[in-house]
Amino acid sequence: MSAAAQSATSPPADLFGFLHVDLNSFFASVEQQLHPEYRGKPTGVVPTMADTTSLIAASYEAKALGIRTGTRVSEARRICPDIILVNGNHSQYAEYSHKIVAAVDRVCPVAHTPSIDEMVCQLLGRERQPPNARRISLAIKQAIKDDVGETLRCSIGMAPNRYLAKIASDMQKPDGLIGLLPSQLPRAIAHLELRDLPGIGARTELRLNARGIRTMPELLALDRPAMHQLFDSVWGDRMYHWLRGATSEDTGDDGAPIAADLQKSLGHSHVLAPEHRSPEGAWAVAHKLLHKAAMRLRMEHFHTGSLAVTIKYALTQSQAAQSAHAEKVKKHLSGLTQTGWGMEARFRPCQDTLSLLEALQGCWKQSPTGPEHQKPFFVGITLRNLIPESDIQTTLFEEPGNRNQLSATMDKLNLKYGHTTLHFAGMLPARDSAPTRIAFTQIPVQYGVDYM
Repeated sequence: MSAAAQSATSPPADLFGFLHVDLNSFFASVEQQLHPEYRGKPTGVVPTMADTTSLIAASYEAKALGIRTGTRVSEARRICPDIILVNGNHSQYAEYSHKIVAAVDRVCPVAHTPSIDEMVCQLLGRERQPPNARRISLAIKQAIKDDVGETLRCSIGMAPNRYLAKIASDMQKPDGLIGLLPSQLPRAIAHLELRDLPGIGARTELRLNARGIRTMPELLALDRPAMHQLFDSVWGDRMYHWLRGATSEDTGDDGAPIAADLQKSLGHSHVLAPEHRSPEGAWAVAHKLLHKAAMRLRMEHFHTGSLAVTIKYALTQSQAAQSAHAEKVKKHLSGLTQTGWGMEARFRPCQDTLSLLEALQGCWKQSPTGPEHQKPFFVGITLRNLIPESDIQTTLFEEPGNRNQLSATMDKLNLKYGHTTLHFAGMLPARDSAPTRIAFTQIPVQYGVDYM
């Protein structure tokens, strides 16, 4: 038998290719590190201090009582009257995330940062051998404890590809260390739920259920063509190989979720504090969100060709009953019955705040004004169709009013003294509201003295 034929029939080597580091209850753990008096006590992090909002993080002491991320504050207080509630501090979490990346990088180079509380390390050479990968993982845990703080614990997944490493990191919490070797696959993951797989959320699970796939063994029993047909895309082919331990040498990728080649949007959203739950308050907050998004647009060297606005309104019980059959009436995580409105404006690509503000004003004038639209509680601003500065053709004539120069001057002052130092008057009522919030899908970038 030729060497090529022998390698084709031989089982894959029992080696790990990636480590996925997942911080446990990250935001709550940071608060317990900053405040020793919180340690050992149920602690929850909230976006704003209101019974109608939901926790964005819960400590493991709180989780032991049944309090989770997404639990409404009123419910958390019912379960544990003594729970410590902390207003989330985005800048501190971003700072700790950077410290943790540096600690991990000291042990093993960080190849990817999928989110603010996750890091991925690619193993090379002898690092891929299971005993060495385990030693590296334990050293990462110790480095985080030594360099950042004793309350910052992590779970680490070891696997031949990134997809399985992410799955493994979720299999044992807190402070877990799980490895998935090729020789153990796919039986080592047969006990999981479909929702345990990255990329399978509630809607995808329902779609799989409708096609007769309700359990992991049923999914794993499918061959590659059937997986492709199930997902109607190459995602099914990739998942088929990933779940069986395929490496980048086999598939041409490292098992990472499919990402866009280019960032297509950026924006900010905010659940309004009670004092801003009025049309006037919502406008002031929207103005501030646009101010921040426009500054980020320029810092990240993009122009935008469209702006989208989203507003959610709280309904009274009688309004909800009257609109019970309307498509836009939904239940928010906070328990509020809501209806929503959105609009998108398209325009010549630009990046200055004044032009974007004019687009926002044009959309805002079209927002509904009926009795069920008087209590906005959520506003979102998204800049879409992003175009890199390098792809923008310079115009023969300067833009009217030196708008780009005005924005550049504002940026210079705001980077030095804080991003709300110089702004247009419309956001004044909301200047101190809508602070930078937690970034779950990316590590925030520090521009000047602020994180955004």
